[in-house]
Amino acid sequence: MLWKRKKAEDPVSDDTWLIVGLGNPGAKYEATRHNVGQMALDVLAARIGGRFSSHRAGARVAEGRLRAGGPKLILAKSNGFMNTSGGPTSALAKYFAIPAERVIVLHDELDVPFDTVKLKQGGGHGGHNGLRDIAKALDTPGFLRVRIGIGRPPGQQDPADFVLKPFATSERSALPVLLEDAADAAESLVDEGLLAAQQRFHGRSAQ
Repeated sequence: MLWKRKKAEDPVSDDTWLIVGLGNPGAKYEATRHNVGQMALDVLAARIGGRFSSHRAGARVAEGRLRAGGPKLILAKSNGFMNTSGGPTSALAKYFAIPAERVIVLHDELDVPFDTVKLKQGGGHGGHNGLRDIAKALDTPGFLRVRIGIGRPPGQQDPADFVLKPFATSERSALPVLLEDAADAAESLVDEGLLAAQQRFHGRSAQ
């Protein structure tokens, strides 16, 4: 189901961004590696003073600005599971009249080392069902991604099992900094653009 964008008295301009944190619903999953995108979105929501509330697109949404007079952020968490993230993302993008190039997805990334953040626009989904579904629903893979590194599973552990487990004890002390970095990266994409944000965060991870 589609909804019309907001009324003219609350216009959406080109400084409005949709930022989606990926994860699965419920207490069973909230502390797992697969939900790190939603964890980072919570950090961003706290920064802008946004409070999540139910939206008819099938998501919880918080709104706010980076600073007074700054870009407006629409933060969203799907109410459904990871592999159905596309429907709510597409519905919100249509409702707020936000093009794919101003959609940012925060997500876990097996191919990036833990405690590292990488940024990209477009490309494949790498087997990530959330990215796959969003690309299909938006009819383009050209949205921005904040790839939050969780690293590869040890030994022969199945990646599907690995992402659904909580972070290891040895990782938990670094997790808050990683979440702050991911929130910083999303802000940088909005304020500085992809190239400048990549230079900032990719250079940091290489140190």
